[in-house]
Amino acid sequence: MSDVRSAAIDLGASTGRIVVAQYCDDRLLLQVAHRFATPMIQDPETGYTCWDMDLIESEVVHGLTIAKTLAPIQSLGIDSWGVDHVLLDRDLQRVGPAVSYRDGRTEGAMAEVFRRIPAERIYQGTGIQLLPFNSLFQLAQTARAHPGWMERAEHFLMVPDYLNFRLCGVLANEYTNATTTQMYGIAKDDWDSELLAIAGLKRARMMSPVEPGTVLAEIAQPFGSGQRVAVVAPATHDTASAVAAIPFDDENEVFISSGTWSLMGFESPRPYADALAQGFNFSNEGGVERRYRVLKNITGLWQIQQIAKELGLGHGDLVAAASATEPWGSLIDPGDGRFLNPPSMTAAIEGFCRETGQPAPTHPGTLARCVFESLALSYGQVKEEIEGLRGRPVSRIRIVGGGSQNRLLNQLCADACQVPVTAGPTETSAIGNACVQLIAMGVFRNLTEARELVRRSYPVEQFRPSGTVPEAASRRFQSFLQPKPSGGSNS
Repeated sequence: MSDVRSAAIDLGASTGRIVVAQYCDDRLLLQVAHRFATPMIQDPETGYTCWDMDLIESEVVHGLTIAKTLAPIQSLGIDSWGVDHVLLDRDLQRVGPAVSYRDGRTEGAMAEVFRRIPAERIYQGTGIQLLPFNSLFQLAQTARAHPGWMERAEHFLMVPDYLNFRLCGVLANEYTNATTTQMYGIAKDDWDSELLAIAGLKRARMMSPVEPGTVLAEIAQPFGSGQRVAVVAPATHDTASAVAAIPFDDENEVFISSGTWSLMGFESPRPYADALAQGFNFSNEGGVERRYRVLKNITGLWQIQQIAKELGLGHGDLVAAASATEPWGSLIDPGDGRFLNPPSMTAAIEGFCRETGQPAPTHPGTLARCVFESLALSYGQVKEEIEGLRGRPVSRIRIVGGGSQNRLLNQLCADACQVPVTAGPTETSAIGNACVQLIAMGVFRNLTEARELVRRSYPVEQFRPSGTVPEAASRRFQSFLQPKPSGGSNS
């Protein structure tokens, strides 16, 4: 098959895109058919911050309609952010809204769950980083606040699972996204019955997840053509799709999938879920061909996105302003809870700096520089933790995703981590999504062959350390990092 086209529907928590991926002349070419801001609404009944699933579905179908005008499509696949989900009743109607992980309703939910089951048992059973917005804690809060919803719920679907159902009528949970829920047993390779009970889900109703690359159905194109299209469940978690597209050179390389979040980690044939991994709060998320993504969630460019919105500036404007600003003035802990979804990101950053005895960054350049340098120091911290987990040094960091276009942050990462950095490709989740579709369609035999296609198709930019972080800045950053989570923590 020398000319194959797939639609990679890549939904981020900030923006979504429908990308036409064409495999032709031994290269993979991308063309963005449609891009949109991922819509949020406030639920009128509960006041929760929610995803507008009807509008998201409408945008996806609209994007597919545009894609059809570009070229005939043989397959389509959807990936999205993790943890958020949709509940359906026996009539396949939604139960309650699709609440966003950024809503504050889960405050205190972890502590409540830990009173019923120890944190150590949850972590060792699932291998997933303990975060208050994980699906387990969201559902436990739903079961407590809205027991009627859970009574009516017959089907649990992650966001891309739900959209697949809407497109092709097939109910299925996909493996990579199922592992992000903190309800999937890492050793038993199945849903964890005890955790499902805490979440209020009926074990008998839970489906065994399908592998990435499963063809769910063939449908007539939903945009006015008689051609049949294969609906493929790729790696439906966007980071799993992104990592699938990284052509690693050796096992000592580390990835950063850089976007709204920075997911930093390494690929491994086995999970790391011992006491040291729990102390560092690493996740063991499922990947393509059962290659674990041992990683840590770091608040990424979310803060920059919010600053840009508040100030009416573009991302490039903030990078330019930061580049012209004196370095190492003020720093923050990017993972501090106040930055998850504040009314004003600039005010939250200024407040943090004042509380920690630092100058408040009040100008675009100082605000952006503060975020970029703090993020780079977070990368350095996680790099040291990865070396501690594996007992060997990191050889290179591969930054992929939209954030890889930020040359200032790439260089700061190289300086903070003191290892070479490669940057690119940018639309990595869409590329990995398309690669898994190509495997499903028989174009490639496995992930190794697909990754070689990516290597041939997309050059990367190299960054090497050109400086070091001042010791005083490093000490200051370490001084206000939040403590590692423990059994009684809810943060």
